[in-house]
Amino acid sequence: MSAPERIPPRSVTTDAAAAELLARGELTVRGQIREASNAALYCTVAHDGREAACIYKPVAGERPLWDFPDGTLAQREVAAYEVSEATGWGLVPPTVLRDGPYGEGMVQLWIDAAPESELLALVDAEEPGPGWKAVAFAEVGEGRTALLVHADDERLRRLAVMDAVVNNADRKGGHLLPAAGERLYGIDHGVTFHAENKLRTLLWGWAGDPLTAEALAALGALREALGDGGPLDVRLGELITPAELDATRARVDALLESGKHPEPSGEWPAIPWPPV
Repeated sequence: MSAPERIPPRSVTTDAAAAELLARGELTVRGQIREASNAALYCTVAHDGREAACIYKPVAGERPLWDFPDGTLAQREVAAYEVSEATGWGLVPPTVLRDGPYGEGMVQLWIDAAPESELLALVDAEEPGPGWKAVAFAEVGEGRTALLVHADDERLRRLAVMDAVVNNADRKGGHLLPAAGERLYGIDHGVTFHAENKLRTLLWGWAGDPLTAEALAALGALREALGDGGPLDVRLGELITPAELDATRARVDALLESGKHPEPSGEWPAIPWPPV
């Protein structure tokens, strides 16, 4: 018997195959990601001679949150993937909602991160250096502070726009995965799409800056896809509540009307804790 064909993390030619494999393949649990706040199981998925590594987060393993309905985090992860795909940026690994060994859950293609890529840093300075954007000052112990910065990187900037659309309440440094081929992925989108403004992120470096032409085009495509009966309208309607879907449309409209990256509202902590 020949070895199964391994599906690489993401490419134009394998993305549809990866999504099909995740949806139809047999899931085998190999281990648990213990540092995750909810149950996150490392698995392999195999079907028709193909195999890939993936993460399976069963709904049954979700911890209750005071501000999100119980048992909805997996659907929100899939909804974030659908928005990512609709932008054309491919910022979220292929993600599906399906049954697994522990019931319904989110299954997402495993991404091997490139550890040599530096996207965040703490610097002993008042201003960021060339190629960096300031986020905030942070206490580093013994009464000292340092400036938290992130890279002035177009991939991060796209992710900042997507996070504003999905209302990401938890964009931490550990949720950024640089990968082969200079790709960048965002993961862990369980606390997204709330109807109230809950944007918390480390990617505030462009706050108040004009959106790029590319971002405006992507937002325009989202607005069209979210129109009544549009493909994204229909798909998100299966995953989030009507009020949350209306709020998503409103955020897209607000970004297009302002033409700027959002700024912290002051109504909600702007930076997640812990930040990484």
